[in-house]
Amino acid sequence: MKFSAGEKFFLDPYQLRDVLDQHRERGEKIVFANGCFELLHVGHIRYLRGAKALGQVLVVAVNTDASMKIIKPERQPPNPDTERYEILAALEMVDYVVPLSERTPTDLIGLLRPDVHTKGTDYRDRPIPESEIVEAYGGRVALVGDEKNHSTTDILRKLRSSKLTS
Repeated sequence: MKFSAGEKFFLDPYQLRDVLDQHRERGEKIVFANGCFELLHVGHIRYLRGAKALGQVLVVAVNTDASMKIIKPERQPPNPDTERYEILAALEMVDYVVPLSERTPTDLIGLLRPDVHTKGTDYRDRPIPESEIVEAYGGRVALVGDEKNHSTTDILRKLRSSKLTS
C-alpha cells in the first residue's frame, strides 16, 4: 500500500499555515508537538493526549529519516518516515502532521506560530530550545505527558536483548 495520510498530512508547511489561519479565525487554539515517533508506544500516546488537551487543533511535526540521521546517527529508524506520518495521522487526537527536516522545530514553529508548543516531561530539568521563539510571538511552552519512563530506545534494547537470549 502506498503512503496516504489523507487530508491530515501536509508536505508543504506553508499550506498548513494557511489552514491553521482558518482555525485561528474561528477562535481555535493551535497546539504543536514534535518528535521522532520511531515506534509508537504508550508514552507517545500520553504525550499527544496531553498536548491535545491544551487546545482544539493539534499539529504534530515528525522527524524525517534525514533528520533522524542527524539526531540519532547510531541507529536507523525501524519505520520509515512515510509510515510514521501515516501512523500519527491515523490517531484521533492528531489533527495535522507535517515533516520536520531540521534538528529542532524552531523554524517550523516560527512559521506556524502555535499558541502552545509542547514538550515531554523529560524537559523538566533542561532547557527547551524553542522557548525563545515561542515566547517572542506571545505563545507559551508546556510540558505534557507522563513521567519519561517509556522510550523507543528501551524497547529496542529489550528486543535486542531478547534476541540474544532466545
